[in-house]
Amino acid sequence: MSEMITADLVDLDLSADTKEAAARALAERMVAQGRVTDLEGFLADVAAREAQMPTGLDGGIGIPHCRSGHVTEPTLAFGRSATGIDFGAPDGPADLIFLIAAPAGADDAHLTILSSLARQLMNAEFTDALRTAGDAAAAAALIRGDEEASGASEDSVAASAAASAEAATGPDSDSDDDPDGGSGSEGRPFRIVAVTSCPTGIAHTYMAAESLEKAGREAGVELVVETQGSAGFTRLDPAVIAAADGVIFAHDVPVRDRDRFAGKPTVDVGVKAGINKPAELIADVRGRAERGEVTAGAKGGTPVEQAGEAGDSYGTKLRKWLMTGVSYMVPFVAAGGLLIALGFAIGGWKIADAPSVMKHFSWTEIDSWGALMFQIGGVAFGFLIPVLAGYIAYGMADRPGLVPGFVGGMISSQIAAGFLGGLVAGLLAGGVVLAIQRVRIPPVLRGIMPVVVIPLISSLIVGFLMFVVVGKPIAEAQKGMTDWLSGLSGSNAILLGVLLGLMMCFDLGGPVNKVAYAFATAGIAVQAPSDSAMKIMAAVMAAGMVPPLGMALATTLRKKLFTPTERENGKAAWVLGASFISEGAIPFAAADPLRVIPASMAGGAVTGALSMAFGATLRAPHGGIFVVPLIGHAFLYLIAIAAGVCVTTALVVVLKSMRKPAPGAVTAEAAETGSAAPATERKQPVAA
Repeated sequence: MSEMITADLVDLDLSADTKEAAARALAERMVAQGRVTDLEGFLADVAAREAQMPTGLDGGIGIPHCRSGHVTEPTLAFGRSATGIDFGAPDGPADLIFLIAAPAGADDAHLTILSSLARQLMNAEFTDALRTAGDAAAAAALIRGDEEASGASEDSVAASAAASAEAATGPDSDSDDDPDGGSGSEGRPFRIVAVTSCPTGIAHTYMAAESLEKAGREAGVELVVETQGSAGFTRLDPAVIAAADGVIFAHDVPVRDRDRFAGKPTVDVGVKAGINKPAELIADVRGRAERGEVTAGAKGGTPVEQAGEAGDSYGTKLRKWLMTGVSYMVPFVAAGGLLIALGFAIGGWKIADAPSVMKHFSWTEIDSWGALMFQIGGVAFGFLIPVLAGYIAYGMADRPGLVPGFVGGMISSQIAAGFLGGLVAGLLAGGVVLAIQRVRIPPVLRGIMPVVVIPLISSLIVGFLMFVVVGKPIAEAQKGMTDWLSGLSGSNAILLGVLLGLMMCFDLGGPVNKVAYAFATAGIAVQAPSDSAMKIMAAVMAAGMVPPLGMALATTLRKKLFTPTERENGKAAWVLGASFISEGAIPFAAADPLRVIPASMAGGAVTGALSMAFGATLRAPHGGIFVVPLIGHAFLYLIAIAAGVCVTTALVVVLKSMRKPAPGAVTAEAAETGSAAPATERKQPVAA
């Protein structure tokens, strides 16, 4: 770790009294050493990681850490506080603070070294030595693992890691004869496999692994851990998993390949529980095994539940289920829509009436290539509703939900139930599978449940409901909505444009944005979309281009209102906005939501209204300025976008100009000229 920490990155008299001030003081040392390029941007990334979960650990340790694009190389800074700093640990303030900074694309070797440090933090000899270190050089040498400084603590960590690696390759053939532990079958020690993971995969992942392994040795059980960290992970040998008597999941992100552990007694907790109470987890899983409880996959088994919080409300879960379907549908929309657009660009509007390329295709005729692209795009569009329904069900019930979801979605397409039918089919499929999974099944039938019984029964039920019960009313509702939209004109159409513009700019790629986008794309996902459907698509795309273009223009006209990082993001926002990628404005909205989001919504509403008023039409669901030749009334369409961009730019400039700078804050102008506040001021936390 010689390149990660030096004496210049150690502060043995850290005077900060809050975790924000501590992070700033240590980060300033990284900036001074050229390890961090943007102090405020890096601290924002640290704060974002801290917001996910406190980084305080029992034993007086704080480990704020993050991955950041502002870090030039993996770096570690250490501070020792005499009074202690609250990092949210259950046992009180931390006196040993480690700030870990990893680049956004850190290589596996450096992350492995950082994971070694995380394991050392669970060693009392190591932390005691840091508390008594007399100077910065000695502390840095100890953390680096220099032979003269680390001694036994490094050896113990290496031995632990070696033991873990040996265990992961397969069970020791002699272990069955060892009577110690006595809780496993045939007199062998009780065997546990565990998986640890955390959002960044740098510190908590490996600290939980070390804590569990140590507790396992003390309890006389064989415990092998799979660390799913940022450096990747090596899967446990299937034989080790098969021989295990129980499973511990200590994680804050979804466990990868979770199905490998199905059918075993399982304890499923957050990663900090693996660090703070490993003995309790081991006792818990042993108790479950003795009672015959098989819980693997029962808690947090679906993709949505794995990614969410344990206390999520039903409304929150419903939104996530729907967003899962939309997120998988969007690539089909983009690929199919752009292919259709290219087909029209090459062959003209009459390309929709071209014969199948199976019957006629000439390598030398441009119209044949246009027809080919159009027909491939049409096939891709045919998957929209089945994919939407299938992955809504997947979000609810994991892989067993895919078959009935796709079947229900395809039925929705066939009976013209459209986008709404796909939503209902997905929810029905997920609900039916979850209901079937609650039925107690004899062990002899469990093996065929996911591949035969669940797909058969769930598809039959969902198919019956879609064909006979709910499909027809939904199809009629869809037709009524289409007819209503087709009849919109004048002020009603303008109001619809305002509403769609507001939705597209409210959360910049989030759920509300995706609802408006999905509504528009569903209207053109037919061979012959109506004129009103193409107007809606045009208004949606135009409004979605406004936020990033508005921010890009604002950073160009009034640079002093933005940080250097925001000005760099502004350069990229030109391209993203022109390509209809609303997410290009997210960095600005995240840093200043109360000013950026209202300004974006105002500009989007103006653009949506003007686009509808001008009667602009669009057949392609994506592409931004690259599909302008396919837009009806293209010149007026571009004027609508320009008007919205000007409104957004003007509002954000006015709102930011009214903002009062926080005391002690370094202004963008000062940052640009290289001046800064005095050091005593810079160490104070800056208000948001």
